[in-house]
Amino acid sequence: MKKERSTQIFGNEMTPAVIAKAEKTKRKFLKEFGDDSGTEFIVTGSDIPELDRMGVRNLGVERASGRDGTPVNLESDPKAVVIGNIRMGFGHYRISIAMASAARSLGYHPWLFDLHSFKETTGGKIIAKQNSLYSLGSRLSQQYALFNKLYWEPLNSEGFRKLSYNAVDQKTAELMATPCALLPRDIPYVATHVWPSQAAIHAGMTHVVNAIPDNWPMALHLSEGAIHTVQTPSSWFGYKTLNGMCADRILKPMDDGSLVYTGHYIDHELVSNLEQDTAARIARLSSNSTKRVLLTVGGAGAQKELFAALINSMLPLVEKNKVALFINVGDHQSVFESLKNEIPALSRANVHANDWDETVSFADQALRGDVQGIHLFWNKSIFSAVYATNLLMRASDLLITKPSELAFYPVPKLHIKRIGGHEAWGAIRSAEVGDGTIECPSTPQALNMLDLLLNGTEALTLMNESILTAAKSGIYSGAYRAVELAVAGRA
Repeated sequence: MKKERSTQIFGNEMTPAVIAKAEKTKRKFLKEFGDDSGTEFIVTGSDIPELDRMGVRNLGVERASGRDGTPVNLESDPKAVVIGNIRMGFGHYRISIAMASAARSLGYHPWLFDLHSFKETTGGKIIAKQNSLYSLGSRLSQQYALFNKLYWEPLNSEGFRKLSYNAVDQKTAELMATPCALLPRDIPYVATHVWPSQAAIHAGMTHVVNAIPDNWPMALHLSEGAIHTVQTPSSWFGYKTLNGMCADRILKPMDDGSLVYTGHYIDHELVSNLEQDTAARIARLSSNSTKRVLLTVGGAGAQKELFAALINSMLPLVEKNKVALFINVGDHQSVFESLKNEIPALSRANVHANDWDETVSFADQALRGDVQGIHLFWNKSIFSAVYATNLLMRASDLLITKPSELAFYPVPKLHIKRIGGHEAWGAIRSAEVGDGTIECPSTPQALNMLDLLLNGTEALTLMNESILTAAKSGIYSGAYRAVELAVAGRA
């Protein structure tokens, strides 16, 4: 008998009002988007040219009638590992690529499985709507301080934290299970967002790992029935006790074996080259070489004004060849054009637009030789948009980013203002490990910290030494461990 997962969560009973809300939400989505459970779909496979070097391929879900893709039979491949994900910003895709990279390095064949991209399914339509609302909220939170203070911050730190929120999500996730039911039940499956994890469990899959991205424990990320992995010990304790997820009520803890601390989810290419890349950064510091600064402008373009201020502050250093700038705007050409309009100096930048081979070539050259000037990157493909940052990261001396998934990466980081309260704890983790700054929530604070980092060597030296120390203790090996948990015990 299929277990009802919205009435009781790890032995903690939900109230009748919460259960009624969960049922009502499911009915609302059914009315809006229909029921796909009776539709015949097939799984198709395709190459991902941008990730060919890692052997990563993509799975699609199409109607059996009128399909365009090539059907794929995962039953015939005992080494197949599926990475369940959705596009919600760049973060979950980046973690997915890290998991795929780790799987490949361990001898497995990784397949990406993006529920958001399955446009004909009920779940795909629900995710698209929710993602659109989240992107809008992110933008508004940066434009309107009152909206951020009264709604966005509380929602992202306390609203998503509630166990009742998970109960509603679990009921909605029943409508996302159709694609997962097409997969072999026992195939190793690592989900990098909770909805693909919940959907897999509802579909009856048995080897599901739910890779939790955030360092702030929230019931939003619970997927009972899966093995949950977390990147930090503090997060483990918060999730284990379901701390604060039902006001002041003491809750029954998560089941033994359902929660594992793995370390940070990092790509094999970054982990395996960590020592030599860090040594190159230290050597550039010692020789007072041009510092390479990488800026990643988020998919929503929510912090464009802050990035403009940071870029303008570095232009004099660029003119003196003391700094080289790498600016990746992902797949958002509008942000790309807007930045160029706001900062006239960017008209003289080296533009790497929608040419993946050229982007790869530049990143490889930057690892081996000197770099000067400003380099702007934009790629139409989501895979190119996300992975360009990973390639450029290896050759960078400083990454400027909000404290999201990138807070866990082994590169010196300046953490600018968060988008959502949950991200604050990513900066706290990074600062404690020593590979990044504390969060700088205002433009003056960010500019002050940037000045400290670029006009001296102490701070960046500390970060690089901390990265080497953390690597020796396995802090950056979380992706390997997550994959190993998914494949464990499969016949």
